[in-house]
Amino acid sequence: MTEGLSDRARLIILATGGALLLAAALGFVLVSGHGDRPEHVSPRSADATGGDLLVVSDRTLTTVSSADQSAPRSVHGVECVRSYAAGDTAVCLRPKNAWTHSLVTMTGDLNDVHEYKLPGVPSRARVSDSGRMISWTTFVGGDSYTSSGMSTRTGVIDTKTGAYLPSIEEFSVTLEGAPYRAADVNYWGVSFADDDNIFYATLATRGERYLVRGDFAARQVETLATNVECPSIAPDGSRLAFKQAVDNDPLKGWRIAVLDLASMEVDVLAEDRSIDDQPVWLDAKTVGYTYRAPDGVPSVWEVPADGTGTPVKVADNAESPAPLT
Repeated sequence: MTEGLSDRARLIILATGGALLLAAALGFVLVSGHGDRPEHVSPRSADATGGDLLVVSDRTLTTVSSADQSAPRSVHGVECVRSYAAGDTAVCLRPKNAWTHSLVTMTGDLNDVHEYKLPGVPSRARVSDSGRMISWTTFVGGDSYTSSGMSTRTGVIDTKTGAYLPSIEEFSVTLEGAPYRAADVNYWGVSFADDDNIFYATLATRGERYLVRGDFAARQVETLATNVECPSIAPDGSRLAFKQAVDNDPLKGWRIAVLDLASMEVDVLAEDRSIDDQPVWLDAKTVGYTYRAPDGVPSVWEVPADGTGTPVKVADNAESPAPLT
């Protein structure tokens, strides 16, 4: 991403960013199904288990059963390309046209609250368990330090104070114990702890990808490990589910894994396919994620968080899962 970035790293950014932009352009012409909005989507509490999932299906928010694929779906009249819901708050990354999107904050019954102009192509969206903090990541073009013209932009909204931070790139960085600053710093995949202040995310710089722990109030982050992307904090705060590049090389794909924050030990989960997604904890023992088939059709799967078992499909033609009570 900077002048000193390796050819391999440049290729990763170019290939990934270009594919997402093409997908967004092609996907905009799809026709979404619409229906009545629900009375309430009931985002989960931190200790919830089982229940339904709010997903994006054909670019429309839909509630599906996480236990019975044959159960009727509730299709809501809300168009999104990425979404998440928790703590009586929902977020929708919504297309305006083929190249323009907006971020919409919503109540638990999916009524719009605020709309923000969103730069770039949507990639990730999350809401803290309390519903207070909203984060998102997009792919953007035009940053002068990128050889491919591609980088990420990650922002945060505090729904309690109304604070809107369009980018966290100005946070101070401690990298491997020393202060660090570089023009090519990018972030993606934020996940907030239950205090709505501490968060985990991926920081990329000079071809390396780091897990960082951040302090939102202090506007600072520190690196904890390498080759950890799109972390998702467990309901009890002790572990992170994430995607891990095979042989530390994103061109070889990713595997879903779980990191114990106390021991920093990693368990690779029983999913052999490449998963390019930010995992989600469906409950304290189960991790969910989106798998996109070679034909481009997404589906939601789950797998035990301890490395045992086998993957189980939860919903066809679905992505961006958020567990509901």
